[in-house]
Amino acid sequence: MKKIAPGVLAGLVATAVLAAPALAGPTATMRVEGGAQTLVPRTAVTTTTTPVGKPAQPACDGTSALGVLDRATGGDWSGPYFAGLGYAPETIKGETHDVATSTYWAFWINYTIAPVGLCDHQVQEGDDLLLVPDCYAPGCAPGSPLRLSGVPATVAPGTPVAVTVDEFTASTSGPAAGATISYGNRTATTAADGTAQLTFSGSGPLTVQATKPDRIRSAVETTCITTGSDRACGSQMPSGAPAQPATPATPVDQTAPTASFTRLRNGKVFSRKRAPRELAGSVTPDPSGLLSVRLSILRKHKGRCTAFDGATERFKRHRCGGRRSFRIGDRADWSYLLPRKLCKGRYTIRVAAIDKRGNDSVTTAKIRVR
Repeated sequence: MKKIAPGVLAGLVATAVLAAPALAGPTATMRVEGGAQTLVPRTAVTTTTTPVGKPAQPACDGTSALGVLDRATGGDWSGPYFAGLGYAPETIKGETHDVATSTYWAFWINYTIAPVGLCDHQVQEGDDLLLVPDCYAPGCAPGSPLRLSGVPATVAPGTPVAVTVDEFTASTSGPAAGATISYGNRTATTAADGTAQLTFSGSGPLTVQATKPDRIRSAVETTCITTGSDRACGSQMPSGAPAQPATPATPVDQTAPTASFTRLRNGKVFSRKRAPRELAGSVTPDPSGLLSVRLSILRKHKGRCTAFDGATERFKRHRCGGRRSFRIGDRADWSYLLPRKLCKGRYTIRVAAIDKRGNDSVTTAKIRVR
């Protein structure tokens, strides 16, 4: 029997590994906003397991946020690689933000500033990824993106539509008052609650976008104006063309994702020794993508009510029957580790799932620790 030299065998194995087909991963969107213009409009990318990186540098997972950036830009980015951090892009589509300008590309995930770098974030189906210029020089204004919501897929001429603009910082979020919404040759200004009413005219596709001084412009949303029988938006074929059914408008997602608990059963009684410390569960897939998972833990003991505060990780006095919730992330498989096991008392634990169109649902478990 003919033997194969170890080095040759290792080479064959390496070749086999390199030749392994790339597998499809989650689909996410990437948007890159430059200082004066949009460099990469919101682009849907289906990731693969093929590693990404630059020549002579380490590679990152193709299913990471860097993999999404690489595919969305066609590889048109550059930046150094740092051990423990991964790649830090400096130039994207010809626009540079680096140490020389005291600026950098800030990375946002679902309108929350990312706690990790592009290489370390493994994307989840429906993730909304964003890169914007930010700065660290004294007195500079940090990047604060806008989010426009409520634009319908189709709308009839003359029908008023209420839209909402929110603004986000690294620590806060809320309505964007005074934002300008541009649609066609018309504009509207948001009120104190971030809302504005738009009335569309004409027919066919139309883009809508929100801007505000010292804020990062919103993604461009698209609607289509049609009466339903004016040949716009696929509503009717031109005369003389073969009869075909009209292309249906993309339905607006009005169904909320549903959260559940993994090991917490409603009505269960625990001993103090076996009381839960880690709360975990999952959220059903949602066509709009998961925006946020929120948790609420209310305790009643000897007639006194308290609620868990996610910021201080302590129970604080609270009105019986009231609610207090805190955000725990945007992962479909969620978990939260309490500082210690739950003490004696009756607990009402709620988990809320919110999608990117604002649909939400709440699942409740009531337990007792004796």
